[in-house]
Amino acid sequence: MAGKGHEKIIRLALRIGWQGDMALLRQALTHPTFFEGQKGADKEDNQRLEFLGDAVLSLLMGEELYKRYPEAKEGELSKMRAAVVCEASLAEVARDLELGSYLLLGKGSIKNGDQKRDSILADAFEALVGAMYLNMGMEVVRQFILLVFTPCFRDLEQGKYEDYKGLLQQWAQSFGTEHIVYKILNMTGPDHNRRYHTGVYYGNMRLGEGMGSSKKDAEQAAAVAAWQAKVEWQPKLEEGKKKDKR
Repeated sequence: MAGKGHEKIIRLALRIGWQGDMALLRQALTHPTFFEGQKGADKEDNQRLEFLGDAVLSLLMGEELYKRYPEAKEGELSKMRAAVVCEASLAEVARDLELGSYLLLGKGSIKNGDQKRDSILADAFEALVGAMYLNMGMEVVRQFILLVFTPCFRDLEQGKYEDYKGLLQQWAQSFGTEHIVYKILNMTGPDHNRRYHTGVYYGNMRLGEGMGSSKKDAEQAAAVAAWQAKVEWQPKLEEGKKKDKR
């Protein structure tokens, strides 16, 4: 474990109570760009752990919501889970853990500020969950998730979750003549376990991006990210609208 990033890994291990395989924790924090320009490197990045962590997180979150809301229907439970485990939400949890400061990235990625990007932070958090599951078991992961998602559960209990696709559509209808459109930007994984990367657009402007294990989940994640970034893109659209009227 000696070498670049070792001290970072130790600090995070102490913070989250990690015990056992430190190499696995390092792998969870290693973005593929870290190996750029390295010949013959043992390229143990976090993508496989991300895949596993996504499945573990989805299962445990589904189980927790099922127990917490015995009267909720399937559709409502799906909305809740989509709101809690969307890219924007996972990135926020990662920020609370200051995960970006522990990531191992390539020099170019660091220069571009990728350690602050929602997609990279969310992926790293899922990889951390996957590594924790392999290293310490499901019950430890369950307790970890209950702890770090406490603010999210509090929001759910106060009814603070929305159909963000519906909110975006309502906004579009009141704003202009364009429609909200969702486009698949990329697909990864085998046919039986796809991961969808989706963008949501108003006209030619991309409002947000999201990922999910189904097209529906990816679209909802993109809508959440777009709605949370509304203060950034709405002024640009309003300015363009003014120019068109001149």
